[in-house]
Amino acid sequence: MSTWNPAPPPDSPLGDHAVATEGNHLAGRHIALLVTGGIAAMKAPMLARSLRRQGASVTCLLSDEALRYVTEDTLAWASDNPVVTRLSARAEHLGDGLTFDAYLVAPATYNTINKVACGIADGTVTATLASALGRLERGRTKILVCPTMHGSMHTHILTESLQRLQRLGVIVVPPREENGKHNLPDEGPIVAAVCRAVSTSPLRGRRVLVTGGPIPARLDDVRAVSAMSSGSTAIAIATDLALRGADVSLVLGAGAVDPPSWLCAWRVSEIRGYRDLLTRILDQQPHDAAVLAAAVADFEPSEVSPGKRPSVGEWSVTLRPTAKVIDEMRSGRPGLHIVGFKLESGVDHAALMATACERASRHGACVANHSEDYVAREHGTAKHIAWLAVPGREPQRLEGKRAIAEGVCHHLERTLSSHRSASA
Repeated sequence: MSTWNPAPPPDSPLGDHAVATEGNHLAGRHIALLVTGGIAAMKAPMLARSLRRQGASVTCLLSDEALRYVTEDTLAWASDNPVVTRLSARAEHLGDGLTFDAYLVAPATYNTINKVACGIADGTVTATLASALGRLERGRTKILVCPTMHGSMHTHILTESLQRLQRLGVIVVPPREENGKHNLPDEGPIVAAVCRAVSTSPLRGRRVLVTGGPIPARLDDVRAVSAMSSGSTAIAIATDLALRGADVSLVLGAGAVDPPSWLCAWRVSEIRGYRDLLTRILDQQPHDAAVLAAAVADFEPSEVSPGKRPSVGEWSVTLRPTAKVIDEMRSGRPGLHIVGFKLESGVDHAALMATACERASRHGACVANHSEDYVAREHGTAKHIAWLAVPGREPQRLEGKRAIAEGVCHHLERTLSSHRSASA
């Protein structure tokens, strides 16, 4: 271990209570964070700040028991708002002074879940939820609960209460199962559930296929020809789509980085498995769009060596072009809106745009960039720059993975908002 040479941290424009934003999916949204008396209440401050990183304004309401595990001052700092621990003449539980877009109960204890399901309103949290249920019935808010308790407390009583709440429209966020307990999930899955619940995006309920990462062609049983790709752009797009309420089918090459824990993905190790998996996914359920960002091998060997070729001597391999999966999908599924990706090298901007616009005219849209931008990024001299080409529009410059993801999502929102859902 190296010895730290004490020095002040770099200056930051953020104030003490401020958070660095990670997105705007909860911008302008008011979220009530209801904290009940389980040990997991100690995680509530981090959850409040994670909600704020998506732009939310958070107000915390605590039960008496919750104050055994987390302090009022801590949550006031984390939320940057006053904390409600007692109901006063202002009738905080009715939300007259501030209408909440969603009520999030995290952690939601056995006691609280069963009380709310039975209509008991005997405290700050339960009275607030009684009013919230009335708003939910009228379509004015969303309610989410995160069941958190020891496994021995998961009884038929609890199951019936959760089922009753779900019939009323309450969203139950699945717990993280570990050591015989229903544990509070990490902040990511909870924030994602809130974003999806309040989303009004035209992508809500739409099915979108997203692919990313390297898709190699096998040389033998252990070697392959592959393009270099981390899959991080595809993951950023899939994450943004999911937070807007889309149902995402994510396919990643085996060498891609891991997506967020709450975003499930299929993994494929070579091009033939990739083609077969996409066909199976699209045959099983109709999809409205496909974002094909995977770096699929452009060449494959004329002959695949069986087993592992000995690691001695020279090895001459004849490569032939692979079939273009994107063209196969376009010809076989004319109703599927496709966003393709194109990487070029050694061409000027005009040539890149001409290629992007030609691809967009055939597929629906194309995200194009120069390989030189990747080299520059590796040396820390530039950001990821891409251009989104759509028929009838000037190509849009996008800088950074977050901007690329937002650009693709906005394009799909415009395109799909006027189209009937594929699953309708």
